[in-house]
Amino acid sequence: MLIDSHCHLDHFDAPERSALLTRASEAGVQGLVTISTRLRDAEAIFALRDSRAESGATPRIWCTIGTHPDHVDDDEPLDAAAIATLAERPGVVGIGESGLDYFHGAPDIRPLQQERFRAHIDAARRSGLPLVIHARHADDDIAAILREETQIGPFGFVLHCFSSGRALAETAIALGGYISLSGIVTFPKSDDLRAIAADIPLDRLLVETDSPYLAPVPRRGKRNEPAFVRHTAERVAELRGLGLDALAALTTTNFHRLFTRAEA
Repeated sequence: MLIDSHCHLDHFDAPERSALLTRASEAGVQGLVTISTRLRDAEAIFALRDSRAESGATPRIWCTIGTHPDHVDDDEPLDAAAIATLAERPGVVGIGESGLDYFHGAPDIRPLQQERFRAHIDAARRSGLPLVIHARHADDDIAAILREETQIGPFGFVLHCFSSGRALAETAIALGGYISLSGIVTFPKSDDLRAIAADIPLDRLLVETDSPYLAPVPRRGKRNEPAFVRHTAERVAELRGLGLDALAALTTTNFHRLFTRAEA
């Protein structure tokens, strides 16, 4: 049984969600995490998760709370304590996604991205929940902030939808972090990423879709959805010389080790 550790269910309308959740269950997905990108949308994320929890159906849905770096200049500027308080709601298993995005963000927004990233790290410490990190074209600054902040105090984290360089992967692993692989690992031109994926310690590995984005081969060009995490898992299993069942079992174990509030 698989877990999609990162998706965006709020990017689908209600009829789409019902159908894709059925398909996810049929594909062996037992749980998924729908990720917050704006704190101001927290109640909608909570409502989405709560409605599913009341039904008791699978896959189970958990959620996070936080601000994506692309939205730091248009979202609620809540401090770490306020974010940690929001994270006390049932079903919240992580903080974020937060981090740095220097591909979309103009240079003058980078200091604000870094400030909000550190606030989310503080919220992760306060809440005891892991941080979901978005890193794009910002490897050096992500690594530097992680090193600095772990000196202040420990916090769990995962580099989601990993497509960065080997140095950041090694820094994350050395600091106790996890790495989550998305459909990018299946793309024809992702040889460098596959080489890194082949070396990630098996006890630090997760899989995700980041749906509705980045559909894996053989669904490339389609709108991504949680059921497609199976294709990513199959490719990662092949890279690691494992069967799909073994890869699913170890990534599910890793998920629950990191996201300790997600009930097994």
